[in-house]
Amino acid sequence: MFAVTLTVAGNVGFSPEFLNKIAQQFGTEAKTRVINWQALIEEHTEQSDRQTLRKVNRFFNRIRFISDEQHWGDRDFWATPVEMLSTNGGDCEDFSIAKYFTLRELGIPDEKLRITYVTAVELNQAHMVLAYYETPESEPLILDNLIDKIKPASQRSDLIPVYSFNGNYLWMSKERGRGILGGSQRINLWRDLNIRIRQEREYGRDTETSPTLQRSVP
Repeated sequence: MFAVTLTVAGNVGFSPEFLNKIAQQFGTEAKTRVINWQALIEEHTEQSDRQTLRKVNRFFNRIRFISDEQHWGDRDFWATPVEMLSTNGGDCEDFSIAKYFTLRELGIPDEKLRITYVTAVELNQAHMVLAYYETPESEPLILDNLIDKIKPASQRSDLIPVYSFNGNYLWMSKERGRGILGGSQRINLWRDLNIRIRQEREYGRDTETSPTLQRSVP
């Protein structure tokens, strides 16, 4: 396992000024989506992990799927939840990342979550999902933007795991344990993502200096 020093987003609570700048940059519907996300987190009540998983999975799976090339003019860009919601679009990495950070905000421990790279057999391409482990030895449940139903990994024969990570570690699949496939590039994207999330948190609470989002749709 390879340790990585990363952070969680921190409590969501954006200032009216920050939300208004999202509306100015992306429209009032963008502001509403971010407010709804904020409400989902702030109004959370005690629920089982599985109820929380279903709620978060449903919330983000309403967002449209769009490739990074089309959406950002970039071959590989990992969006923050605010960037994804503001622009109403993301690819499989963005869905998995948004669900991961939201579940962390809702109290799901990091050790229960792994952002997981897989091969989607039917699509014959790389794909990303979020895996939830009730215990370290449990069969994971898979949160996926391709389907709305959360299923155990054994029922997702269409997915072949490659490697997975969370805020603390990077794991290689036992079936493919030949080193990190694109690992350094991916971890750099993850670190950059965490920096932007911290900036959003800081700017979003500062009513004097809140800037617009750092990334705009081309």
